[in-house]
Amino acid sequence: MKIRVGVIFGGETVEHEVSIISAIQAMNKMDEDKYEIVPIYITKDREWYTGNMLRDIDVYQDLNLIKNYSSNVVLYYRNGNYVLQKKKGLFKSVVNEIDIAFPIVHGTNVEDGVLQGYLQTIGIPFVGPDVYAAVVGQDKAFMKDVWKGAGLPMTDYVWFYDVDYKQDKEEVLKKVSKLKYPLIVKPATTGSSVGISVADDENALLEGIDEAIQYDSKIIVEEVVDNLKEVNIAVLGNYEHQKLSEIEEVLSGNKFLTYQDKYIGGGKGKVKGAVKAPAKTTSKGMASANRKIPADLPEKTRKEVEDIAYKAFRALGSAGNSRIDFLIDEKTNKVYINEINSIPGSLAFYLWDAKGIDFTTVLDEMINTCIKDYKKRISKTHSFETNILAGFASNGGVKGMKGSKGKLR
Repeated sequence: MKIRVGVIFGGETVEHEVSIISAIQAMNKMDEDKYEIVPIYITKDREWYTGNMLRDIDVYQDLNLIKNYSSNVVLYYRNGNYVLQKKKGLFKSVVNEIDIAFPIVHGTNVEDGVLQGYLQTIGIPFVGPDVYAAVVGQDKAFMKDVWKGAGLPMTDYVWFYDVDYKQDKEEVLKKVSKLKYPLIVKPATTGSSVGISVADDENALLEGIDEAIQYDSKIIVEEVVDNLKEVNIAVLGNYEHQKLSEIEEVLSGNKFLTYQDKYIGGGKGKVKGAVKAPAKTTSKGMASANRKIPADLPEKTRKEVEDIAYKAFRALGSAGNSRIDFLIDEKTNKVYINEINSIPGSLAFYLWDAKGIDFTTVLDEMINTCIKDYKKRISKTHSFETNILAGFASNGGVKGMKGSKGKLR
């Protein structure tokens, strides 16, 4: 009997279109002898749809096609099963059932623990990071603070809330002044380089902060690495067991890898500000970015990147297939960890290809890890049989909390 895998993608996120590309790439590579693939698409207005047509990239050019020919559903637990039930209609029939959820989502409201929290609440096994790892993996400020505690090498940084900046700009700028220009300004919880800019002076810094605040309430500012070489590596597994992919060297004409570099191609992206996704694209996702695999690194540096990646993955308690990005000063060969992508674009399958591990095998290992983690999670104690409520009631309970009109205060 096949395992029914609900692939969840889309969502209310600036990386919505990127998620669609990544999910369709993955669904086309899943082993259909083992798995029954159930696409679950979340629109930008948070409606959930399912139907086989959602495996075709062309249908996303017209949202009316999806609304007219696929089923608007909710996912919940019922009688021992995880069902996708129609939201509309007289009988609100069950359209499908799934055994495992496979979120292939990017960005806020989906990759950041929000979706994972819902899945864990209803109790379904799901692929990838748990709630805690998803939250910290999406929030660059949390992420860097955890890695700082683990003693991992990073560039100097500060972070602050938008309200702090609006109420006392001078105090925030005083903290930032301890950093050395040029600086990179980022919204703390977005991905795909959205809202990021590089500042060579205070005027550009102010513009960059104003740009980043449009996307997030938490802003991080960090030093740019001199003589920059950017490399990435993927880590597959969980806190117990990990595999490391080949290391790639990212090739970009910009000071950081822009949205355009990653997903659109055909020229340099704008370093200042976010690059908007086009209404229609034939992008191959992160697989289309310019890169050199394997990266041209001295053996000592290669080993250092691998060791830091392993420690960073475990420090966050991540799971699934994460891509970890590094910054290297080519002159000194100093290595700095930059960030983790808990659910990376294209699931970073191209980094495994270089090690002779195909995408289908990567997906299979991710699902197997999910099953093992789920069995381990349900073996733990999460609730107790108690008589607290009975004792509470016998001591006056709710009656003692009522006001003169019988309402709870």
